[in-house]
Amino acid sequence: MPDLSSAQTKYLSRLKREKYFVNISRLVLFAGFLALWEVSARIGWIDSFIFSSPSAIGLNFLDMCRNQSLFTHIGITLTETLLSFFFVVILGIGTAVLLWMFPKLAKILEPYLVVLNSLPKSALAPLLIVWLGANVRTIIVAGMSVAIFGSVINLYTGFQDADPDKRKLIATLGGNKKDELTKIVLPSSVPLILSIMKVNIGLCLVGVIIGEFIGARQGLGYLIIYSSQTFKLTTVLMAILVLCIIAMGLYSILNLIEKRYTKQR
Repeated sequence: MPDLSSAQTKYLSRLKREKYFVNISRLVLFAGFLALWEVSARIGWIDSFIFSSPSAIGLNFLDMCRNQSLFTHIGITLTETLLSFFFVVILGIGTAVLLWMFPKLAKILEPYLVVLNSLPKSALAPLLIVWLGANVRTIIVAGMSVAIFGSVINLYTGFQDADPDKRKLIATLGGNKKDELTKIVLPSSVPLILSIMKVNIGLCLVGVIIGEFIGARQGLGYLIIYSSQTFKLTTVLMAILVLCIIAMGLYSILNLIEKRYTKQR
């Protein structure tokens, strides 16, 4: 038993060292990239007007924080993304449940869902602007359009893969479709739903930015397209960096929720 405990201690220690090494390596790689970028811009290896530099991006970020214009753009994009994500989750689960409850309806709609999911969503954005107008509602719909169809297909597939033996047991005991759904399908699909949510939050952000490119007057997407048109490339890069941070933050929150749920099971 002592030998086993010692082996476990060594194994856990090795895992901690590996995790520490990976984290340090990531930081060193990122810092090295920033340093190389900064030096290259200063000594003329790259055109600082086109590629900017980390210091210029940082100063631009601080300047926009001081006049609070950046916070306005971030707040609008974040609100539109969260609303799109909320509707995708509700409509995605609701539609998948409906298809699971009515298999014939699922067979009829399946090819249409596949086609809509495969369609480049950037092609839909101009049409949405024409149909719905250049407003927040259109941008939210654009965000939803990127994630909703894939979400429905994946959730419906996951619902179908629920334990068939448990479903037969429910039917044998006199249960109906609703009992199967509430006692077997949905509870067993929670990990799948959380996993799909982690993907959808990023897709909704992408869809919102596409919508802001075309029909917004505020938001990070608008800031990017307007700055690129006026050749303020430092602002473009800064806005892209902020988007990356937002995407990482939203994903991390959902990832934390998933881990906590997994530990509680």
